[in-house]
Amino acid sequence: MRTAPGLRPVCTLTVELSPIRELGRGRAGKRRIIPIIGGSVEGPELNGTILNVGADWQTIYDDGCAYLDARYAFETSDGALVEVVNKGFRHGPPEVIERLAAGEAVDPGEYYMRTAAHLETGNPRYAWVNRTLFVGTGARLPSAVEIALFAVA
Repeated sequence: MRTAPGLRPVCTLTVELSPIRELGRGRAGKRRIIPIIGGSVEGPELNGTILNVGADWQTIYDDGCAYLDARYAFETSDGALVEVVNKGFRHGPPEVIERLAAGEAVDPGEYYMRTAAHLETGNPRYAWVNRTLFVGTGARLPSAVEIALFAVA
């Protein structure tokens, strides 16, 4: 049996959001769009500013689980552009999800929010992101999402 891979902290993404745009019920569940309007990238390996481009196109399944499907970009502190495609799940007890929906600050230990991120850039200084797997742990804040990204070693 092989050992499990390690995780290396890369950065924390603080993604600022506009109000949710409800699409209504789709084939798979309740659909909504959450515009991404800015934010920050801070960490030992990546730092910069999240750009005012992109959105999280969510599906809320009948069991209350949210499928997260976000696409956005950031500019590093030294000028490189990096695309982020981040997909994952958020779920928890109904009363906790209701508190999140009401805009309350909820301890992220009370619910599950995990993602798998794909980063891509054409800048040679950051070419390593093009060939690295990333996983994230998340927290929903009243007007933002915070994702701690880790590289899979």
